[in-house]
Amino acid sequence: MSGKDVHASVTDLTRWRLTSVNGRRRWRYVTMDESNERPQNMLEKYSLGLDYSESVKVLPRALTAEESAVNGMNFFSLLQCEDGHWPNDYSGPLFLVPGFVIVHYITKTELPEAFRVELIRYLRTVQRKEGGWGLHIEDGATVFGTALNYVSMRLLGVSADDGDLKKALKFLHSHGGAAAIPQWGKFWLCVLNCYRWEGMHTLFPELWLLPSWIPAHPSTLWIHCRYVYLGMSYLYGLKYCAPEDDLIRDLRKELFVEDFDDIKWPHQKDNIAKVDLYTPHSPLYTSLFKFLDIYELSHMGGLRERALEACYDHIRQDDIMTNYISVGPISKMINMLIRWLKEGPESEAFKLHRERVYDYLWIGKDGVNLQGTNGTQVWDTSFYVMAMLELGNPDDPTLQKVLERAYSYLDSSQMVESSPKCVQYYRQENKGGWPLTTRDQGLVVSDTTAEALKAMLLMEDAGPHIEARISRERYRDAVDMLLSMVNPNGGFSSYETLRGGKLLEMLNPSEVFGDIMVDYTYTECTSSVMQALKHFVDFDAGYRTEEIWRVLGKGLSYIKGRQLPDGSFEGSWGVCFTYGTWFALEAFACLGQNFEENTASSEVKKACSYLVSKQKEDGGWGEKFASCRERKYIESEKSLVVNTSWVLLGLMAVR
Repeated sequence: MSGKDVHASVTDLTRWRLTSVNGRRRWRYVTMDESNERPQNMLEKYSLGLDYSESVKVLPRALTAEESAVNGMNFFSLLQCEDGHWPNDYSGPLFLVPGFVIVHYITKTELPEAFRVELIRYLRTVQRKEGGWGLHIEDGATVFGTALNYVSMRLLGVSADDGDLKKALKFLHSHGGAAAIPQWGKFWLCVLNCYRWEGMHTLFPELWLLPSWIPAHPSTLWIHCRYVYLGMSYLYGLKYCAPEDDLIRDLRKELFVEDFDDIKWPHQKDNIAKVDLYTPHSPLYTSLFKFLDIYELSHMGGLRERALEACYDHIRQDDIMTNYISVGPISKMINMLIRWLKEGPESEAFKLHRERVYDYLWIGKDGVNLQGTNGTQVWDTSFYVMAMLELGNPDDPTLQKVLERAYSYLDSSQMVESSPKCVQYYRQENKGGWPLTTRDQGLVVSDTTAEALKAMLLMEDAGPHIEARISRERYRDAVDMLLSMVNPNGGFSSYETLRGGKLLEMLNPSEVFGDIMVDYTYTECTSSVMQALKHFVDFDAGYRTEEIWRVLGKGLSYIKGRQLPDGSFEGSWGVCFTYGTWFALEAFACLGQNFEENTASSEVKKACSYLVSKQKEDGGWGEKFASCRERKYIESEKSLVVNTSWVLLGLMAVR
């Protein structure tokens, strides 16, 4: 993957094909020898930005909102996969591809040429005008994004003389070079042997040996954070570095503003570029890690060995419980490297990891990227179903078939049994829930379970043509799972119940991410669960009804408490105040608060007034991504369809 300069800029996009089985999506590139390959379908053309006009019929121009919705429904029915779900591009972060490329390079895992070319094209496409790459595609260039994506391009075969890379290096050096990269970047460069472990604060793998009742035990961390730091801690404990080679030696010369061997590595622990620093170390973190860094200099060998064994046990179990997918691509790639290192390239574990890599890859019009998870299949399918059912039960047999396939997909995606050893390995019991992605991955999420439950219940009412239906017991299993996730404050977190507090956030070591340590409670998750439970009460009034109403009451109190003085609700999983306020209004609406019946509370009126005040002159709404970072409403220059839709959904819910 390394010794080749790259000139091909793009593959023949008409040769890409997508298959999906039980939500497991796989793109592959058709070679010239595969003459019997089927023609490219509508979904593939649409995803790749190709002309799909021959795959659709021209629909009459809509003159009413209902006609427009019907046209939209007919169009999106053509984008459904053969297994019943709707696939989407879930990309944006620019710190995912580097781990993928680095692990492939170290393990000498062959990357098909078409994927290599399209990865390079993607990185060129998302490069910022100032020369570097940011934390994500909406971000300005940073040292973190620039150093790691520069490394990715070089490992993929791009020459250091390439014009784009020269611009990137100019930006990087102007901000102090890779010595000033934040913690996650230091980690990847250490693994690649382009940084020294002495330049990082300890990752203290012994933490995994401590009793689970201590406040900062790994079991209290948000699951994404927990599994990233699990693998990081293992490799840190080994002080693993890739074997040195010519390209690694070249990168050492290119990435830094001073000679690699002259860098005072212990002085780099807190060297973070100003352009990157979002979450400075707290005084508590600084004090604690002064002590832990001293311990690292003379740690006990036997204790370290036990800690690494404990970490490896959790890594192995994560692979088993998620079918080698893990919770996200960073922990997945770290696990893959560790299993290769521990068990070898011919081991069954490494081969299974290698196969699952492609679950994370997606090709779009900008090239190949790595997804934030192995998809959002259940989440997206649930919303597609509910959008279609807003028009009532369609009589069109084609649309009925679409709903049948979607029902079948959601049916097959529910977790019918809890994964073994959930509690032992700090996981939420998952029987009855739905994962965000696939049943193979199996990590259930509160709001995904809720939205899938809503969609299934709505199809029970509006889809009499659906023959094979799930049992009432499985609906009850879903409700049991949701009720097990309610937190003492009445709100709902994402993957697990709230386990940690503010103390953990004060120990956030990442420097570039905020609020990553704890699975907090969220307006959106709470609203989704409330809506689903209300639907269920109407469907099955005899099951845990009193408890459900108590949860609904506490949930509404929680959401009321989240309202800001201006009437808005801050969103955490979308942009940002329009998104959060929409979900909040849906929660009020599901408990009967609306204007038509004169039952709208003061909170509802205030939230609606807030949304109306943000309407632009053209009638729409537009909110920038920067709202999430600044935590205040930042209006976009023009109205956006998505923000406008969210606002209208919220207002219509309580009309």
